[in-house]
Amino acid sequence: MPNQSLRIIFAGTPDFSVPALEALINAGHDVVAVYTQPDRPAGRGRQLKASPIKEVALKNNIHVFQPESLKEKPEQDQIAQLKPDIMIVVAYGLLLPEPVLSIPQFGCLNIHASILPRWRGAAPIQRAILAGDSETGVSIMQMDIGLDTGDVLAVATCAITENETGGSLHDKLAILGTQPLLDVLAQLQSGTVNPAKQDDSQANYAKKLSKEEALIDWGKPASEIERKIRAFNPWPVAYARMNKENMRIWSATIINSNSDKKPGTVLSCNKEGIDVATGKGIMRIEKLQMPGKRAMTASEFVNAHDISGSILD
Repeated sequence: MPNQSLRIIFAGTPDFSVPALEALINAGHDVVAVYTQPDRPAGRGRQLKASPIKEVALKNNIHVFQPESLKEKPEQDQIAQLKPDIMIVVAYGLLLPEPVLSIPQFGCLNIHASILPRWRGAAPIQRAILAGDSETGVSIMQMDIGLDTGDVLAVATCAITENETGGSLHDKLAILGTQPLLDVLAQLQSGTVNPAKQDDSQANYAKKLSKEEALIDWGKPASEIERKIRAFNPWPVAYARMNKENMRIWSATIINSNSDKKPGTVLSCNKEGIDVATGKGIMRIEKLQMPGKRAMTASEFVNAHDISGSILD
């Protein structure tokens, strides 16, 4: 149990938020309310679906609020009426206006999936992989009105492995942030927290991912393309154009040799993989998916398709 009972409002929406909320509940903290995005249509039937955080909250009999925005005074008054000691925000998806930031006694904390100020913004996990970073982590940040600019209260780090995907790193960081969060809450209670100012000159903007960005440019080096394939797995998934169709590429490796063929040329197509010329080096596609089909290994694909000599756009 915590040293002192803190009244906590938790704000989060996707799977990434779940370990933090569960850690707070399991540690005995008093989560008085959960804020999450409104239910959204999902699946083939486009039925309204609750967020992962809403499901955890309801399972634990925690009251759930789902406003479209926190900009209006009635919503801000509702937060004030809950009398929170602190508000914890993890991938909520809505901006917290300045009046909300000042309501709790200890302000608002955010778990951010980067070693701040390295990557600020919406997609720090994928941007770290794309950039070829060897290390990343999570920061527990005191929120202010800027974009991920607040004081850092704790950091936990981890390596980015050579086969790390956006999905695997997402899951790793979601869990990594739980203990530092609990530690910071204890430090706030005891008055021993040690805030650190961020160096703005070291900051990079991790802009939101888009499907358009997932299109592979074969003129880039194979190393850069391979990082994109890993970073964009499981969403939006890197892809190439083949015979006017999108070939989604789930995994690939680099072949350490060069080709004088035009980038995008399929050099060979066999059970080992589909080798494609790039601006520097050769990319071997190992797992792919065509429209309307399941994801399959390159070996399965070449049993029915020989695309040697084709040009991937």
